Amino acid sequence: MKSTGQRLHPSQLERAEFWRRWKSGESASAIGRAMGRGGGFIHGCLSRSGGFAPRLPKRSALSLSLQEREEISRGVSAGESMRSIARRIERDPGTVCREINRNGGLKRYRAAKADACAWVRAKRPQNYALQDNPGLAELVSSKLQLRWSPQQIAHWLKAEFPHDRAMNVSHETIYRTLFVQTRGALRKELTAYLRRRTVVRRPKNAVDTSVRFHLHDAVHISQRPAAAQDRAVPGHWEGDLLFGGLHSHIATLVERRSRYCLLVKVAGKDTQSVVSALTRHVQQLPEGLMKTLTWDRGSEMAMHRKFSIATDVQVYFCDPSSPWQRGTNENTNGLLRQYFPKGVSLKNVSQAQLDDVAAELNGRPRMTLGYKTPADTLFNTVASTT
Repeated sequence: MKSTGQRLHPSQLERAEFWRRWKSGESASAIGRAMGRGGGFIHGCLSRSGGFAPRLPKRSALSLSLQEREEISRGVSAGESMRSIARRIERDPGTVCREINRNGGLKRYRAAKADACAWVRAKRPQNYALQDNPGLAELVSSKLQLRWSPQQIAHWLKAEFPHDRAMNVSHETIYRTLFVQTRGALRKELTAYLRRRTVVRRPKNAVDTSVRFHLHDAVHISQRPAAAQDRAVPGHWEGDLLFGGLHSHIATLVERRSRYCLLVKVAGKDTQSVVSALTRHVQQLPEGLMKTLTWDRGSEMAMHRKFSIATDVQVYFCDPSSPWQRGTNENTNGLLRQYFPKGVSLKNVSQAQLDDVAAELNGRPRMTLGYKTPADTLFNTVASTT
């Protein structure tokens, strides 16, 4: 749907089309191009509602319609009695009387204005869990400041207060309260502790349009051992570079079974710097803890054969533009954005600081691990296999 004119205020039809496209996973820029609208329209739709499609108002079948109010207005102008008007629209005379009296009386009754006022009166103030329970809001705030995700908080509350519904809240309610500031129960500043620095909730099926490097002469992921795919045993890792500002980077490694992560400082993105840093770090691990490494198709791993010879770790590469094939590492990099936001330089971050961040992340409970920590999971898994 392409708009023929750039009206200042979008129509209800345009707004409905925007939210339909947004919920289907289209990006904001793609929606703007398709609808012939600029950034102001997109920002206006998203900023007020935090990315959540507003609920459409509904009218009860028992309420007076605009057509009935127009009949009442015509009857009032013609000097008809309220009973006569009521018979014509098949309503009770008391309904007609109340309608006229609450909207200006016989002299000032207007159908359009009366209908608009009815929509306003129909709105009911809705209380939300975090508004009604300051103690719960304070607890949620404290966990957000520890960089827990709303989903982790929601599941932790359910486990901590299994018989107290007043102390339970869904992760979507937490997101809504953060992003829709009219609710007011959580400070907007708390969004800085979220995994991704955003004030808009993206649909789950949003399309990833990022472009990946192409790598030649690589061992394809389809040749990776079955044990790496089903996460049955530890030792199979995924890796990638996390980009910072001013052309700075760190290497991230995550073990597929336990989600245990390691962070490696690299001098640059070139393959010599990356492979050398990874080699030194991996050689410090206990023997056999890393058996395979799955990497994106970045040129930084062009010297992967040198890495494999030095560490006895076979490297496998994903398909082009297929980050989901190493989704564990993608998720970990998303978690790390809480500590290293996009655009912030990583050049002055020391290896000791990276180790501290990794330790904090490895001590955080994960839903996929039954809310156990990656550190405990890796330790228990390795202990049981040895």
